[in-house]
Amino acid sequence: QVHKLCQASAERILDDFHPNLMIAIGGGGYVPARILRSFLKRPGSPNIPIQAIGLSLYESLGTDEVEEPGTKVTRTQWLDLSSLEMANLIGKNVLIVDEVDDTRTTLEYAVRELQKDVDVAASKLGRLSEKTNFTIFVLHNKDKPKKGHLPTDIIGEGKYLAAQTVGDVWINYPWEATDIDEHDRLANAQK
Repeated sequence: QVHKLCQASAERILDDFHPNLMIAIGGGGYVPARILRSFLKRPGSPNIPIQAIGLSLYESLGTDEVEEPGTKVTRTQWLDLSSLEMANLIGKNVLIVDEVDDTRTTLEYAVRELQKDVDVAASKLGRLSEKTNFTIFVLHNKDKPKKGHLPTDIIGEGKYLAAQTVGDVWINYPWEATDIDEHDRLANAQK
C-alpha cells in the first residue's frame, strides 16, 4: 500500500514540485522517501538525493505499543550547518517527506527551522537572491484540527501533497511492526 501511494503521487510531485532534493523526516519519512526516489527518477537524470533529519514528537505511554503525540518536537538529527549541506539547499526545490501529518507540529518545526538555516547560509554566502522552495509530501493526512501551521506559500499554493486523507485513526506502518506477519495479516483483514 505504501509503495502504491508513493507511485501514485510521483507524477504530480515531478510536475508540480520539480524537486532537486528530498529531506526525509526520520524515522517515518525514510521509507517513503526512498520509494519515491525510484519513481521520481527520469531517464538520463541522476537520482534525487535524500538528506535526513530526525525529529520526534511522539512518546510512548508505556502501557502498550501505541504512542501519543507529545507537546514538544525533539531534534535528534539535523543537517550539518558548517558543511556544504546547507549551501546545497539554497535556491533549490526541497521536498520534505514524512509518513503522516497528524498534528502538523513536526512539519511546522521542520519547515520553520530549515528555512531559518537556509536564510543564515544564504546570508553568509551572499546568495540572498536565490529562493529556496519547500514542498511537503506525506503518505497520510489525518482529517482533524491541526496544532501546527504551515506557511501560506506551502498550503495556499499547492505545495503540500498527501497521498491519502484518512480519519483520526492510528496507522501502524510496516516499518513499525515488531511482528510483520501479524501486521500483514491485520492489514489484509482490513481490505
